[in-house]
Amino acid sequence: MPSFWEKVTVEGLEMDLYASVPSGAGPFPAVVVAHPASGVGEFTQSVADRLAEAGYAAVAPNRFHRVPAEAVAEGQPAGQFLNDVETIADMNATVDFLRNHPAIIGDRIGIIGFCSGGRIAWLSAATNSHYRAVVPYYGGNIMATVGNATGTPFDLADGIGCPMLFHFGAVDANPSQEDMGKLDAELTRLGKEHDFRTYAGAGHAFLDQTQPARYQEEAATASWPVTLEFFARHLKG
Repeated sequence: MPSFWEKVTVEGLEMDLYASVPSGAGPFPAVVVAHPASGVGEFTQSVADRLAEAGYAAVAPNRFHRVPAEAVAEGQPAGQFLNDVETIADMNATVDFLRNHPAIIGDRIGIIGFCSGGRIAWLSAATNSHYRAVVPYYGGNIMATVGNATGTPFDLADGIGCPMLFHFGAVDANPSQEDMGKLDAELTRLGKEHDFRTYAGAGHAFLDQTQPARYQEEAATASWPVTLEFFARHLKG
């Protein structure tokens, strides 16, 4: 199972992608991994590797590539430099890279995201028609804008053209269970295919084994097979 770094160009800038692919020549279905606030670090790479083991070419774009170097050096939170308009361009460039790669089945692309990346998974599915499946894990702030965007991911929900599987922690504050109800009601109103799962006793970042204080084994081990079955049904079937 090879893993490596690639670069794509977006709006004249180079953006790094972590890629993990199944052994063999392919072509493979693909999954984009939208990273949380920790960036394309140990957790995000482990998710890509697990997806590759399951038969998907997984790529994780570095959404922080536009953050000024001096801010990184000073340890400033990267999230404050993000902008939904730019992030959509970054994610679309990642999809274009996959669709034009000879080892990828161009019409079998899904997206998964965690924490802020779960928000980006929703936003991406709402703004790019090439996704076949979307899996947000505890994506917060879906009803908020970032940067100079004119609408929130929630506002753009009618653009979602693929099935969604959304994992929630029952004791998470963002997204809360109240948030889940609002998201569910909107997708239902719009007639969007979706499956919302809630895990008792789980808080935010419950899948992240690199954060022992947040990781919840029961929720993690219950949700991952559901995710793989969902991707298999929509990307392999």
